[in-house]
Amino acid sequence: MREMEENPFREADLSLRNHPESCVLVIFGATGDLTHRKLIPALYNLAADGDLPAGLRVVGFARREKSDEEFREGLKELNKQVSRQGHDDDLWEQFSQSITYHQSTFTDEDGYASLKVRLDEMEKDGASPNRLFYIASAPEFFDDILLQLKKAKLNESAHGWCRAVVEKPFGTDLATAQHLNEVVNETFEEKDTYRIDHYLGKETAQNIMVLRFANQFFEVLWNNRFIDHVQITCAEPLGMEGGRGGYYDKSGALRDMVQNHLLQLLSLIAMEPPADLSADGVRDEKVKVMKSLRAFKDAEDVAKSVVRAQYTAGTVDGEEKVGYRREDRVNPGSMTESYVALKIMIDNWRWEGVPFYMRMGKRLPKKGTEISIHYKQAPNVLFNAAVGAEAMPGNVLVIRIQPNEGISLGMRSKRPGPAATLQPVKMDFRYQTSFGKSSPEAYERLLLDAMAGDATLFARKDEVENAWRYVDQIEDAWHKSPSPPKMAEYPAGSWGPKEADELLEQDGHDWRRL
Repeated sequence: MREMEENPFREADLSLRNHPESCVLVIFGATGDLTHRKLIPALYNLAADGDLPAGLRVVGFARREKSDEEFREGLKELNKQVSRQGHDDDLWEQFSQSITYHQSTFTDEDGYASLKVRLDEMEKDGASPNRLFYIASAPEFFDDILLQLKKAKLNESAHGWCRAVVEKPFGTDLATAQHLNEVVNETFEEKDTYRIDHYLGKETAQNIMVLRFANQFFEVLWNNRFIDHVQITCAEPLGMEGGRGGYYDKSGALRDMVQNHLLQLLSLIAMEPPADLSADGVRDEKVKVMKSLRAFKDAEDVAKSVVRAQYTAGTVDGEEKVGYRREDRVNPGSMTESYVALKIMIDNWRWEGVPFYMRMGKRLPKKGTEISIHYKQAPNVLFNAAVGAEAMPGNVLVIRIQPNEGISLGMRSKRPGPAATLQPVKMDFRYQTSFGKSSPEAYERLLLDAMAGDATLFARKDEVENAWRYVDQIEDAWHKSPSPPKMAEYPAGSWGPKEADELLEQDGHDWRRL
């Protein structure tokens, strides 16, 4: 493997990271898109950086008949296209020798029995006794895989640890999430269960706690005395390409993005300082935020604080796009939202009276995810006569999650010249320019953390269940109420429906443009 590059975050006196241990990583759903586009390229990038634990073995588990070589060749071709590090044939040849393939369906008891024999033989040949099972299959197979692992006693290791990584979605509502948690915990203890949310692996998401708790001048201003409101935006120009409509039409923006990714970001922004940086120390505080989200009284209350919408035909990047209901694999009469905007209130001491506005939409003008902290206006008694003072935005702290990860701070400054003319300016920090290299992919960090036994960036079962409790109130109002809130519309290529703008305008605010 290559020499580990110098990295300012790796200095011994600053690093708080646990060290990953070598293991055998078994990937269920090994012929799927996630494995080819994310997991294997993440492992390859770690190998290129010299961060991959020595002796790591990878076993792909899927139903298609393939030889080890055929499996590796398919992984290689896509790695050439998507690897952050570029592709080096010599490095790939060395790295790929650790990858093997195991053919079986997810429900075949004999397939798991033969997998156990294979892992035991690998251990006798010098492989690590530690086992990490990554469930990257379709959600309908989660139960089967977990139950078969238990039946084959693959959740036990005489000389090492056994852990499970479970991909989202973690259920489709509170009841299914609770069922999944029961099945998982019948096979693996909670401390050995890693519910993965790749948003939490992004560098800027990880940096939120450092920004807040390692910089005194931010933390003392991080409350309702100084912050007017917070906005969280996730915008995607894509629609239902690649057959995604079949999945998305059963899920929608609220379940697909808000319940997990965006509520996780909100909890990092709103949490109290943890007692320590242990996994449970951090997650205890995030759960408190989830429990403090103000509940909705009824469907009418939901209608006042939540907007759902679907895109109609429009132009994106110069191309004409069809409306949501005309997309491939989408029900022509669908009542599934491609856009959702929410006003969320947090009923605790720190955030009383501060609205958190959240929006997620498909077919918006550009791709990006950001959090913006909007501070209260300074008194205008000194500069109320200055040109442009009233219409100018106040102080805004922007945390860019993707793309161009970084942080910027907007402020007012005097334009050079004799007149007292104010102009907005910003200080801008970007990871790539500040550290001379691109940020690691989210899955790189999360895979290493799972190997190290660090669950800080993974969702705990009570986090998942409390998030679903909140989201289920909205889903019930939309789909079970005798008078559900209406479905708004917006043209593809726009920033969303007018109803979402009105949601903020009633409080005297506007959405920030990315």
